[in-house]
Parts: sequence; C-alpha cells; structure tokens
Amino acid sequence: MGINTERDMEANLQIGPTDKGMVRLFIEAHGLEVPMDFDPDEAEEIAEEILAAAKAARSIKR
Repeated sequence: MGINTERDMEANLQIGPTDKGMVRLFIEAHGLEVPMDFDPDEAEEIAEEILAAAKAARSIKR
C-alpha cells in the first residue's frame, strides 16, 4: 500500500496542543487510536509539508 492506494475507510483526525507543550495529532479509526506528539518545531515542519503537498496537488491536471 502506498500514498496513491485508495481505501474506503473513515477516520477522525484531531489536532491540538497538549498540556505538556506538544502538538498532538490524534487519529481514531475503527476502534484504533493513534496519538502522535510533536514538539512545536516538528509540528511546523509537518505543516509546511502539508502546504507543499496541497500546492503540488493543485498543479496536477485531471
């Protein structure tokens, strides 16, 4: 399975700060919970990657 493999699956994504000063991405799907904590600098790097991917996706002709 790769980034281009489509799946018919629903998931819930929550993003927010923790009480320890981290940024948490919390994913829940089919009873599985995946909390991922990042320090603020790592979170900003991830945000930049998401923005770059969105820009690249816009440039793909359909």
